[in-house]
Amino acid sequence: MRIAAVDCGTNSIRLLVADLDPGAGTLVEVERSMQIVRLGEGVDQTGRLSEGALERTFAACDEYAARIRSLGAQRVRFVATSASRDAANRAVFVAGVEQRIGVQPEVVAGAEEAALSFAGATRELAGAVGAGAPKPPYLVVDIGGGSTEFVVGADRPEAALSVDIGCVRLTERHLTWDPPTEDQVAAARSDIAAALDEVAAVVPLGSARTLVGLAGSVTTLAAIDAGLTEYDAGATHHYRLPAEAVHELTRRLLAMPRSQRALIPVMHPGRVDVIGGGALILDEVVRRVGASEVLVSEHDILDGIAWSLG
Repeated sequence: MRIAAVDCGTNSIRLLVADLDPGAGTLVEVERSMQIVRLGEGVDQTGRLSEGALERTFAACDEYAARIRSLGAQRVRFVATSASRDAANRAVFVAGVEQRIGVQPEVVAGAEEAALSFAGATRELAGAVGAGAPKPPYLVVDIGGGSTEFVVGADRPEAALSVDIGCVRLTERHLTWDPPTEDQVAAARSDIAAALDEVAAVVPLGSARTLVGLAGSVTTLAAIDAGLTEYDAGATHHYRLPAEAVHELTRRLLAMPRSQRALIPVMHPGRVDVIGGGALILDEVVRRVGASEVLVSEHDILDGIAWSLG
């Protein structure tokens, strides 16, 4: 069965079209694409999705609808996360997506978002064997634009929490200078620390044996550390990002002005202004859990959405 999964977050909207065989347990990718639309621009301050953000998102939906039709997807699931959860005018967003894609977007709660992220990230880890294979339980950390999901589990989620820290939200709240000041970075770290205290009360962070990092902030750090001259998901998928590299890259990115960050070959233009916030979240997570490395995954909530269509 050919399926289409759409993940619409605070910063990006992504499409995965794949051939799914639930009986055989296979998901064969046909097409995967991503656009930075910044749906959550200003939501933290206004509580509403802006006209410009909606226009950008609807334009991407028009393109995705055309691809879904041309590739012959039989089932479609559209999942929306943090920005649309928080917006007072989310009904406008829901109606606009349904008109274009033909299915009603599911504005999922943080727990469902966490479960989908866990499923997408860990499904292929379950069968890994050998001395170097990732060991369960896994701590899956999905750093989004508006929220970050934390999930601990082995073959299924055992504890999860979504908290309102994300690369866009932290940048808009605190990292407003170019580059941010020490006081701004300290304020952002304080926000992250408070969120991690909240997570630790629900999710046993210390029980995990493997830290799995998801989403664009994490994969971009991996691509930079790997010295790639152009972004290559095949090279970043299951890349082992050392803790020392996370700390050093975070320091460097926060010290760079925007013009220098934009020159990094693997940096998506839509991520230039928020990568410091995303790196800072990962940096604080690594410090809190005492991980020696991050297992980077290109498979995430989008893959979890696709698997759920079986």
